Amino acid sequence: MLMELIATFALGVAAAGAVMILRRFSPARLPRWATPAAAGLAMIGFTLWSEYTWFSRTEIALPESFEIVTRHEHSSIFRPWTQVRPFIDRFSAIDKNALRRNEQVPGQIMAEVLMVTRHSGNARLPVLIDCPGTRRADLSDGMKFNEAGALLDADWYQLESDDPLLKTVCTTD
Repeated sequence: MLMELIATFALGVAAAGAVMILRRFSPARLPRWATPAAAGLAMIGFTLWSEYTWFSRTEIALPESFEIVTRHEHSSIFRPWTQVRPFIDRFSAIDKNALRRNEQVPGQIMAEVLMVTRHSGNARLPVLIDCPGTRRADLSDGMKFNEAGALLDADWYQLESDDPLLKTVCTTD
């Protein structure tokens, strides 16, 4: 976030400098207000570009084995343009190559959900998906498994049959 702020200010200074040079050397003088206006427009334009392209730039940087599960669109009254077109500020993804199965417990798949948020650190959440039962359990240290590898004393969350996480994990070959 700090680098983005520095880039925004640097772009504003560069735009203001370009307009100052144009004002100095152009035969038809530009008005004085053009310098701060150019700086402001450049900074606002860069901020908008950065907000609306963050998701696509981040998605392209993910390895091919990752599949996006959910996207969160953000809108705010303090950013009126987001009322017209919200932007994606966080998403979750699954590494399909890292899914783990236990043949002794069919239908259950262990996965790691990568949660990516703009301007925040990424988080990884290990989960166990019970495909036939359409449910999910979040895994944590200290959880116990029986001899066959089935999870004991888990807090299961029931999922809808069309849940994106369930569909992504359970349809992987």
